[in-house]
Amino acid sequence: MENLKNSLNWFEIPVIDFDRAQKFYSSIYDFEMPTMPIGPNMFGFFLMEKGGVGGAIVKGEGYEPSSKGTLVYLNTGENLMPVLNRIEDAGGKVIMEKTLVREDIGFIAMFIDTEGNRVALHSMK
Repeated sequence: MENLKNSLNWFEIPVIDFDRAQKFYSSIYDFEMPTMPIGPNMFGFFLMEKGGVGGAIVKGEGYEPSSKGTLVYLNTGENLMPVLNRIEDAGGKVIMEKTLVREDIGFIAMFIDTEGNRVALHSMK
C-alpha cells in the first residue's frame, strides 16, 4: 500500500434536527456554517483549507446520531478551550474536560452534541 499523507479525508456527523445542529456547531466554532443540499440530504460544512481534510453534519435517510461507535476528533486550532467553553451554552454536554494525552500529542476533550453524537476535540496546547 502506498504511504498516505492523511488517514482521513472526509467525515460526516449524522443529525436529526438540521437547524439545531447547524446552530450548535456554528456557535461552538464561532462561524456561520455553510449549508447545501446534495441529493436528498442536507449538508452543513465545517471550514477547511483548500486541499485539507473536511467534514459535514448531514441530515438524511440512513444518518442516525449515536454516542457509540466511531469517534471523530475535531481540530480546534492551537487551544481547544474556546470551543470547549461554548459547548454547554450551545446545548451540548461536556463528558471529558481538557485532558493531556502526551506533550507530543496534545490535548483532547469530549462532548455530546445536540443530536446525541459523541464527538471529541483536539489541540496541541
